[in-house]
Amino acid sequence: MLKRDAGIVLLVIFVGLCVLLPACGANRRPAPGGEYQYRQQGTQQGNDRPARDASQAGSIAKAVEKVNPSVVGISTVHVQRDSLLDNREALEGVGTGFIVHPDGYIITNDHVAGNDPDDITVILHNGDELEGKVLWTDPTLDLAVVKVNGSNLPAAELGESEELVVGEPAIAIGTPLGLQFQHTTTAGVISALNRTVQVPTEIGENFMEDLIQTDASINPGNSGGPLVNIDGQVIGINTVKVVSAEGIGFAIPIDVAKPIIEHFINEGEFVTPYIGIVGFDRDIASFYKRDGNIREGVYVIDIDTRGPAFKSGIRVDDIITRVGDRQVSKMLELRTAVYSHKVGDAISITVIRSGRERVFEMTLEPKSRT
Repeated sequence: MLKRDAGIVLLVIFVGLCVLLPACGANRRPAPGGEYQYRQQGTQQGNDRPARDASQAGSIAKAVEKVNPSVVGISTVHVQRDSLLDNREALEGVGTGFIVHPDGYIITNDHVAGNDPDDITVILHNGDELEGKVLWTDPTLDLAVVKVNGSNLPAAELGESEELVVGEPAIAIGTPLGLQFQHTTTAGVISALNRTVQVPTEIGENFMEDLIQTDASINPGNSGGPLVNIDGQVIGINTVKVVSAEGIGFAIPIDVAKPIIEHFINEGEFVTPYIGIVGFDRDIASFYKRDGNIREGVYVIDIDTRGPAFKSGIRVDDIITRVGDRQVSKMLELRTAVYSHKVGDAISITVIRSGRERVFEMTLEPKSRT
């Protein structure tokens, strides 16, 4: 009898703990091989008080409420192997991403999900965890696409980064400093547009161009999370901050990711089209081309002699002004125009050389990994 009573007491204690601790029943994973169906987690205010509606808390609160369900935490594990001693060391990383399609397509940074992680876990807003698969990465853009096997997932609404104005509100959401700070929200303004930042990568120094500068706080772990406007639309992907200064962070404009997302949604894949140039916007190019005549277009500072651009006749010092019928004045616009096509497509490139306009035809090739 005593044993039975003790068992009942332990059961009551366990149930009570599960009521008190939010972790109980969280972090659910779908059955192996099954497609996950998203269900929003209920919220409790406590003390029987009704939760305030976000509309009562202001525009920023409404924007955050709109986009928050699409923001995810991303946990990665890289296993380093020592072939001599046969030792293994697991290196864990944490970042952020956001869902861009209900079928489980997620945008994040290359430095979050790149470099072939041995394990990648996506933590949804409702606390559920799903196994992720990296479909595509580009270290020069610091972008990656991750896929989870699910449906009915809450996708973010994408805005127009080309329409941004300096001084308008900007909201950053992410996982700074660890998963215990998931869905941290910071707010500020768009501080500047079309910034260029030199960052180190595994393939050498890289210039990231046409970035959005914001004073909304961006910390380690925010990487890959959304930068949002006051309407709750994603306008950028948070990427880097200036560690030697306060209130200077950068985001990749969402417009450069749109054609990549569309390829995955419509075709299920995206093979990066390659033209084989290193191009700079006008402001940076003026440091390299001293004649000061660069009024438009993208200045070709370097070229791959094995790539489509060189084969077509384009050379260093050419200024690219048009891809097909689309005018380009920034590297972002050039990438967006090229990425809207597929490998194997034939496109025309208009350049200015020695003051004269010339048109070259080229066929897009896949980007080599070597």
